[in-house]
Amino acid sequence: MSSAGFEHWLDSVHRWRWPLLLAILALRIGFLAFNGLDLIGDESYYWDWSRRPDWCYYSKPPMVAWLIGASTWSFGDTAWAVRLPAVLLGTGFLYYLHATARAFYGTRAAALTLLLVLATPNNVLANFLMTIDPPLYCFWIAAVYYLRRAVFDGHQRAWLWAGCATALALLSKQAALLQPLALAVFLSASAARRRHFRGDFWRYLAPVVLAAVPILVWNDQHDWVMFGHSKSHFGNEGEFDAWRRLRDVRDFWFYQLLLLNPLMFVLTLATALRGLSGFRQWDDERRFLWLMGPAWLLLILALSFGQKVQGNWPMPFYFTGLILVAGAAPAPGRWLKAGLAVGLAMVLLTYALPAVLQALNLQNSKLDPTKRFKQWRVLAERIDTYRTESGSDRPVLVTVGHRFLASQLAFYLPDHPRVYRYEASGGVTSQYEVWPGPNERLGQPAFLVADIQAARFDKRWSDSLEGLTLLGEVADPAKPSTKYYVYRAEKLKAWPAPLTLHQEGHASP
Repeated sequence: MSSAGFEHWLDSVHRWRWPLLLAILALRIGFLAFNGLDLIGDESYYWDWSRRPDWCYYSKPPMVAWLIGASTWSFGDTAWAVRLPAVLLGTGFLYYLHATARAFYGTRAAALTLLLVLATPNNVLANFLMTIDPPLYCFWIAAVYYLRRAVFDGHQRAWLWAGCATALALLSKQAALLQPLALAVFLSASAARRRHFRGDFWRYLAPVVLAAVPILVWNDQHDWVMFGHSKSHFGNEGEFDAWRRLRDVRDFWFYQLLLLNPLMFVLTLATALRGLSGFRQWDDERRFLWLMGPAWLLLILALSFGQKVQGNWPMPFYFTGLILVAGAAPAPGRWLKAGLAVGLAMVLLTYALPAVLQALNLQNSKLDPTKRFKQWRVLAERIDTYRTESGSDRPVLVTVGHRFLASQLAFYLPDHPRVYRYEASGGVTSQYEVWPGPNERLGQPAFLVADIQAARFDKRWSDSLEGLTLLGEVADPAKPSTKYYVYRAEKLKAWPAPLTLHQEGHASP
């Protein structure tokens, strides 16, 4: 495509942005309705949270559970309803991203930023999987937009709107606390902007503090379990293993290349590094955008060399980096154009994949990359057969194993039963240990699904079960060599309470 043709394309993207956003929304809703892919473990886990609304949970603030709960209350407990908020939030994210880029660099940069984001595989995932990321992304960039209006355009009411957006981001994920910190650094670094500390900054901060209060109160009532979980993500346990560290670094950086599109990652990283070296020479607008994203991106990338870092941690920090990339690209070169073309082709292929697999009769074959997204429904059907044959009328349903075993069975068993989880370590490693056990149902029959045989149950758990009978074994559809063991107990005599709320993964008296 010629430069003139590319510029005309960008102009068309901006002029037709509303029909484009509506078309993308329709495409994504259609994909949700017809893809046939099961929920991943995190989605069913958050769905189980949504059945017990609260101000906070074991590892995260409540927003993801609230949104899923509102959607499933309206449309029923289906995978489509669980994921619908991700699509709606993703559309809001695209709107605010375009508006933010336009406010800083004009319509051309806004259109280019929109295309850059649409050409990233991460944008597909964030508009399909309903995890904590979609609300964080949407509210993070909304806050950046309103801060732009407040700081640079002088709109006083925008300070409050920005604070509300950051508060919603904080209710989505703890990482949102970095936003007011970035704003404070920006205002401190600009002599002309320090006057905002006399009132505007605190007006912005008030909704954030208000949102933090119920989270803090809940944690005070639950042994600060969310903070303990967050702390466990930092530092290294056990002896240093150089090869393991290199593997973690390799996997993390590969994840960034894969989710961002290699070209987008390189361009954003280069922009972040330029900001590190030229911060003093940059104008306030570029400083602001750099502090709202690329600065934290560099910190996370550096952290990855010292400890294991989750691949999604840096994602919200790329957004303002891409705005900087678009604003600094007066005439996109052929590599940028090629990167956009390849990225958009990857995105379209992803959406078309279920239909392509069906047309080629490759569904559930070894060549089907979506096969692992269908395992839990199959597993639940097999386990439900044992439940029906066991003859007990709604026995206590207990799992021994990963938290996803409990949450996926709760979602995919036909009656969406309440599932309890026994944690053999005695520690609190999930929300299931924070919630009360089935104490009101002691003395009733129990139906157990475990990833270990009864001979390996610890004494506390074995002593809690009377008349334990093996009903059968069920192979994991994703890993046939792995088995789940299905048991029936004539009586659940006791429910061993967690020994501690302080330590994750092991118990202390």
